[in-house]
Order: sequence, then C-alpha cells, then structure tokens
Amino acid sequence: MAMNLQKDHGEVLTEQHEINVTPFIDVMLVLLIIFMVAAPLATVSVPVALPSVEAASQPREDDPLYITLQKDLTLTLGESQPVTRNNLVQQLNAKAADTGQRILLRADIKVEYGEVMAIMRLLAAAGYHKIALVGREQPAATAL
Repeated sequence: MAMNLQKDHGEVLTEQHEINVTPFIDVMLVLLIIFMVAAPLATVSVPVALPSVEAASQPREDDPLYITLQKDLTLTLGESQPVTRNNLVQQLNAKAADTGQRILLRADIKVEYGEVMAIMRLLAAAGYHKIALVGREQPAATAL
C-alpha cells in the first residue's frame, strides 16, 4: 500500500488509494526485452519429414497446360512435347494463351525438391505466377 508523504494536518500520514503502476511497467519492459531476445532463438530450422496431405481436389480446367519433370530431369510440355530448360519459356509462350494461365507442374517422386523449385523460379521469372503442383490423390484415411 502506498503512503502519501505530503504534510497535511500535522505529521499524520494518510493512505493513498491509487495503484502505483511504475513497478508494473518496469516488469513488463523487462519481460518484453526477454521475449525479444528469446523469440529469434525459437525459430531454428529443423529438418523434418512432412506427411502427405489429403486435400480436396480442385476443379479441373477444360484444357490444362502440364509441365512434367521426370526422374532423369527431362522436361515435357503438354502430354508428349519434350523441351529443354533453355527453351521451356519460349515453347510455353507459344502454347499458353497468356502468362495468367495456370500451369500444372508434375514431378516424379524421385526428383529432388531443389530441381522442382528451379523450374518454378524459371516460370516465375518468365511471368507465370499461377503454378500448381500436381500430386497423386490418396483415399481419405479412416478414423481409428
């Protein structure tokens, strides 16, 4: 309880009925500093094996445009047109209506993640930002 040290009516000290928030603010500032220091330490990247996700399938377009990355890293545009990475963008520009068209990217399960990302960066640099990854549909798991 705080005491008022002002002199009034002699030497009698009266009680102060107000909350002193200065210690509260001091504690909150110390906690803020602790959390600011500790937060970056909590975001350490850890290698993790992600499980497969059962997502609802999206409605298919009338004429989808596929790019297939096979396990030997060869590219196929559409269903049967082989292309190289150097001429992928030129072949895609000739086949796509515009850069706003959705591109469906299929990759073999043995292809490394970095290779898939390299193709996605190549497409994004060419202006194709609607890139969807195609996966195999799995039946929904039954609850135990």
